[in-house]
Amino acid sequence: MTESSISNKAHCVREQPEEEPESVTGVNDNAASLQARLEQEVAAHEATRRELDDVRRELSSTRRDLERRVEQRTHELSLVKARFETALHGAKVYVFSQDRDLRYTWVYSPRGEEAAAQMIGRTDDEIIPSSPEHDAVIAVKRQVLETGQSGDCEVSYIMPERRALFALHIDPVFGVGGKIEGIMCAAIDISRIRSLESEQRRLTEELGTAVQRYDTALRGSHVAVFTQDLDLRYTSLSKALFGRDSAEILGRTDNDILPQESAAAIMAIKRDVLDSGHPKDAEVRVDTGTGVRWYDLHIEPLRDVTGGVVGLTCAAVDITERKEGEAHLRLLMRELTHRSKNLLAVIQAMARQTARQGGTVANFLERFGARLQALSRSHDLLVQESWHGASLEDIVRSQLGHYLERDNPQVSLQGPDVQLKPEAAQSLGLALHELVTNAAKYGALSKPKGRVDIEWRLDSGGLEILWTENKGPKIGEPKRRGFGSLVIEHNLARALEADVELTFAPEGLRCRIAVPASHYSIGR
Repeated sequence: MTESSISNKAHCVREQPEEEPESVTGVNDNAASLQARLEQEVAAHEATRRELDDVRRELSSTRRDLERRVEQRTHELSLVKARFETALHGAKVYVFSQDRDLRYTWVYSPRGEEAAAQMIGRTDDEIIPSSPEHDAVIAVKRQVLETGQSGDCEVSYIMPERRALFALHIDPVFGVGGKIEGIMCAAIDISRIRSLESEQRRLTEELGTAVQRYDTALRGSHVAVFTQDLDLRYTSLSKALFGRDSAEILGRTDNDILPQESAAAIMAIKRDVLDSGHPKDAEVRVDTGTGVRWYDLHIEPLRDVTGGVVGLTCAAVDITERKEGEAHLRLLMRELTHRSKNLLAVIQAMARQTARQGGTVANFLERFGARLQALSRSHDLLVQESWHGASLEDIVRSQLGHYLERDNPQVSLQGPDVQLKPEAAQSLGLALHELVTNAAKYGALSKPKGRVDIEWRLDSGGLEILWTENKGPKIGEPKRRGFGSLVIEHNLARALEADVELTFAPEGLRCRIAVPASHYSIGR
């Protein structure tokens, strides 16, 4: 009940017409009735007033509650706005609205309110310099105004301190009745992102180039780089290893690809690195199934970002050639010792025989020096071939070279490619020297028209070498055999088990030397 209703009721009570008392009793009765009615009206008024007080208190409480809620919502809205602005400021996001004429009506700028105020009321034509980029941005905004569909584009803008690139997102703003009244835009500064993308592309290209060089270097070397997990399964491999392709190795362990003996030795070293966490170097011998290979292993623990060991990274250098070279060198040293003793024995024999027939000291020195030179020429050829042997043709040319290099050579050579073993090369070289020396003094080479034909051939019996002199002075059987004959007949027979025939025919000396197959090989 309201105050106006209460007042109306009171007014009605006052305006009721008074009745004329018919008698004292009637007057009293009327007075009592009136008093009762007045009391009822007063009671009703009091009840109404109490209701009104309750309503006022309820309205006051409601108003206070609304004021508290408004204050709370205002505070929450202020927090949200502050968070929103902080996020926009930290992300360097500009938010603004434009009307249908593309005039800025509201702007949030991370650079502050002053910078935002400078844009209010202006258009893109006044802010963005005229350029194809300017026209493209205007076109996108116009399209959003016309179609009501969102749009995106990129636009650069000259800031006071630099030129910035923005990613622009445009949404239409609808008014009453769904009519498009303008646009709402968000511009995100992506200058740093584009710069990082460009730097990432540059680094990616550099990394690709470095990896390509790394792969090229590894492919051209004897080094294989690989990784294994904690179960020692191969997870990556730069090139073939242990005589197997990468596809045969990846995902498998050493036990799967190597013989048990080789695998056990290698895996023991790798597990020691996993357990200790320290790098280790080792040389290992691996039976690949097709032969024995030697590897120099460098093994390191592979760690994750927390420093925990997650596997192994290894480099395996194929040192088989080095090992073979070392073994060959040891063999050469033993062979050199043996051959040096033999050579000294040959030189001693040469010296004794030359001294017996030399006569004077000068004659001795001349003959002995020539024989040493002949021996050294054979040694030079052996050294060039790492003491594996020497070509028979090269041995012949080394002893008769100056007769072959003339304009009208007196010597002819004919025969297949035959490789003499070191012992045979030395003995045959010395024998050829004696034959040449004898021919130059007493035989075909002592006459301008004399000729020497040297031919060698292969048959089932071995290697046969024929020395034939023609058109020289007539000769006969010598009365005694000199050192040359001893070198040719006895030394070849003793050192090479060769069959030697010397024939002193009147038309010239004939020499046939049959060498067993154990002292030569065919071809290189």
